[in-house]
Order: sequence, then structure tokens, then C-alpha cells
Amino acid sequence: MKKKNIPFSPPDITEEEIAEVVDSLRSGWITTGPKTKQFERELSEYTGTNKTVCLNSATAGLELVLRILGVGPGDEVIVPAMTYTASCSVIEHVGATPVIVDIQANHFEMDYEAVEKAITNRTKVIIPVELAGIPCDHDRILEIVENYRSTFVAKTPLQEVFGRIVVLSDSAHAFGAEYKGRKIGNVADFTVFSFHAVKNLTTAEGGAVTWKAHPNVDDEELYRQFQILSLHGQTKDALAKTKLGAWEYDIILPGFKCNMTDIMASIGLAQLRRYQGLLNRRSEIVAAYNQAFEGTRIHSLQHIHSDYVSSMHLYITHIDGITLEERNQIIEKMAEAGIACNVHYKPLPLLTVYANMGFNIKDYPNAYRYFEHTLTLPLHTQLSNEDVVYIIENLKEIVASVQG
Repeated sequence: MKKKNIPFSPPDITEEEIAEVVDSLRSGWITTGPKTKQFERELSEYTGTNKTVCLNSATAGLELVLRILGVGPGDEVIVPAMTYTASCSVIEHVGATPVIVDIQANHFEMDYEAVEKAITNRTKVIIPVELAGIPCDHDRILEIVENYRSTFVAKTPLQEVFGRIVVLSDSAHAFGAEYKGRKIGNVADFTVFSFHAVKNLTTAEGGAVTWKAHPNVDDEELYRQFQILSLHGQTKDALAKTKLGAWEYDIILPGFKCNMTDIMASIGLAQLRRYQGLLNRRSEIVAAYNQAFEGTRIHSLQHIHSDYVSSMHLYITHIDGITLEERNQIIEKMAEAGIACNVHYKPLPLLTVYANMGFNIKDYPNAYRYFEHTLTLPLHTQLSNEDVVYIIENLKEIVASVQG
């Protein structure tokens, strides 16, 4: 086979995105303005929600949800061991205590029995992670938080409205996924998406927060709180201040600076128009991988299930019988063939910052077993059918050369 050069996850940018960005540059609106507001409306229409807030990252979205809920010192937030640091670091940002639980023995999702054992009267939020764009078992999560409603201690008015532990879905990977016929974004209490450069839909950097309608939550007021917190605590955004004579504003809290710009939103608007086609292509690649690896030692996470359809964001594989060293050797040999692979993820307790907090990987045996024999293949819309065959043939050959 002639050697190829296959990157892991390049952005899919066409002349359509470029034209939208140029239009923004020529319009005079390059920061938060009409296109950001339009993007928010179209995202809500896509997910079936009433409101969406666009921000500069999913990480900012996770943190702002915690802050708006009033989560802080003395509170606990439960998060799985198998995730990227952003899911957990935001808990530290607000001064709360992260409670890391192991994943299931044969699945990436958090161990729900371990979740129940971890709940105390200080637990305010659970953050499930939709790894690879595959929805978690939201019915089970809702059952858990309802079962512990009687022990929930609310500290803020919004917490009192929910009257139970709030479910904040880290759906950074899951834009476009569906759970039991509902789009992710309209399943958990709050949902956060990422539009980073490597995501299915990109705005270069960026993210969004949306939430499921609640009879006792004023969507407009909640949206306003996100806007204020994301722009210095200012009562008017840049667009509102441009109305003639409407310069005056107030600062009502020491807020942050994490708004999305119209340049970013321009990319997102074009991507959203193309998105179903992008998802369809990802689905074709996943199907090709699945068929090729059937009956081998190479197993993938399940992207299509009777309860859900994933966003096909990552093709995470597990290879039977290999060691950590052999996994790393396979990744190196794939790189020598010009194929960039990755690992999703190092369990949180393996990272220095969390180890220094007292988390020990020995307490997370399932997450460690998951980690030591997993690798992620390229899955993106720049792959040709020939590229996919090249990846498949190389991985099969390289895995066969490893004893395991």
C-alpha cells in the first residue's frame, strides 16, 4: 500500500463558511451581534429547545451553568473518571468539590450504582458525559435524581425550583445525537455542546448551553442571566448598546468574558446548513469500520441502539488482549503508516492535578482497564473511501502483528 498522510480530525471548511465569514467582516459586526443571535435561534430550532446561549467554549458553558445554579464551596458535583479534564475542572473553578466515580465494567458510562453511593446531602449536580457522541442512559440518571429528591438540600432559588440534583450533560461530542426520539439538548436539565475545531460542527472555538423547558423556569430570565454572566456582569450586550441613545448600562456582578463572536457564529451558521450531510458521511464511515472489524479483536463503541443514535463524533475501539505498551506500539505503527490515532481519554485520576487532589487510579479499575486497550481512529468528513480502506487494512495488519 502506498503510504498516505491521514490527520486525526481536520475541520471541514468550504467556500460556504468562508463566504459567511467574509460577509461578517464586511458588515461591521465582528463581535457578538446579529449572527450570534441567529445562530442561537437556529440551534434551538435544531434541538427543539426554547433558548440557547452561545459562548466561547463548552468549558465556559459548564462553568456558567454551575454558577447560575449557585453551586460553590461546600457543594459536591459527581463526574465520571473517563472524561476530559474540562468536565471536572469547572467544579474546581466554582469552589465545589468534585466527586469522581468509576465507569461501568464494560461501558464508558459512569457506574450508576457508584453514583448512588456517592450522593450526599451536599450533592448538587451530576455531570454525565456523552463520550464519542453516544448518549448516556438518561432514564436511569433521572430515576436516580428523583429517588434522592427527599435528601436534596437546596441553597439557591433555582435549586429550589428543581428540588433535586440537577443533571448537567457534558455533550461536547454529542451535537446531533438523539435519545429515544429527542435531540440531545432537550433531554437533560442543562446541556453543553462544544464547537471546537475538531468537533462535528465547528465555529473554530466555541460552545453553547441549552436547557429543557421547566414550568417554573422563565427562559428569558435564565437567558438574560447567562448573557450578563458571560459579558462582565453588564446589563446590555454590544448589540443592544448600539441603538441610538442607548449607551447607558450597569455592571451588576463581577462577571466573565466568554461570549461568542459573529465571526465564530458565521462559521457555525454555514456548518449547521450542511450538518445533516456531515452526519450522513460520518455514519457511512462508521458502518464501513463496523463491517470491516466484525469478528476480529477490534471492537467499537455502539453508535446505533434501539434507545439512541449517536452523533458519530469519535470511532473509539477496544482491542482484546493487548497491554498498555502494546496499545502504544499500535498507535506508533499506525503513525508510521501516516495514520494519526488518539486515545479518549486518560482517566482523570491518572492526571497529575487530580492525583494531587488525592484521587488514586487504583480506586478506578474499570476506567483503567478501558484506557489501557483503547485507541481512537480518524473519523471525519475529509476521509475518502480509499482512506477508510487504508486505515482498516493497516489497523488489521498491525493488530495481527501484536501478540496480545
